[in-house]
Amino acid sequence: MRKVLLLVALPLFAHAAGEGAWQASGMGITLSHRGQSISSRPLASSQPVSGQMTLIAWRYVLNGPTPAGLRVRLCSQVRCVQLEGQSGTTRGLDGVDASEPLRFVWEVPGGGRLIPALNVRSNQVIVNYR
Repeated sequence: MRKVLLLVALPLFAHAAGEGAWQASGMGITLSHRGQSISSRPLASSQPVSGQMTLIAWRYVLNGPTPAGLRVRLCSQVRCVQLEGQSGTTRGLDGVDASEPLRFVWEVPGGGRLIPALNVRSNQVIVNYR
């Protein structure tokens, strides 16, 4: 519950500190085979922004169990950062242009069919910038 409150409150903290923030969310993906990567649709600000990314909060929701070995990255056009868990924060994209779209990239190593398939219901980012 604390993590959800943190995700909701981050834009307020950023605004109070004189920084800007944007939020975007999207539908998830379905990954049916190990050894393949699949990315979300781009998540971007709905308004023009100017500055560099600082703290990013992320959250994704799975339908079903988490496959063993699941790797999730959050990627800009120039850099990716490995994510740990289904929600959290990262400074791994510090300095990236805040107007760049972000994508989640999911991968389960190995080969063969993934049973049950990885089904991501939704994904969300809150990007703080200055």
